[in-house]
Amino acid sequence: MESIQSCELPAPAGHYSQAVAAGSLVFLSGILPARDSVDPTASFEAQCASVFDQADKVLRAAGCGFQDVVQCTAYIVGVDGWPLFNGIYAEVFGAHKPARAVVPVPGLHYGYLVEVQLVAQRRG
Repeated sequence: MESIQSCELPAPAGHYSQAVAAGSLVFLSGILPARDSVDPTASFEAQCASVFDQADKVLRAAGCGFQDVVQCTAYIVGVDGWPLFNGIYAEVFGAHKPARAVVPVPGLHYGYLVEVQLVAQRRG
């Protein structure tokens, strides 16, 4: 198992890696909005932008991009943000359509509204 850390992001505060590679698969830990730049009271759109910006940085550190994502699990507080999430997700992934689950939850850590976990495959 190879631990992956983006030099563009702070190290995780807990006992986990930003991502790990096992064979050709890369597993990104759950990503919440960046606490140093996005307050929990920020809009859902701003929180999603932060999550996907961080995911991009971790994917690049692993030698991947969004086109390499094979699975996404998104946790969103309530179901009201689902249509917004769908639109933002479609912008991020474009024509690429990985497997996906969107899980409505009653709450997330620090009071945030979205958390995303990804699995990608390294090519070549």
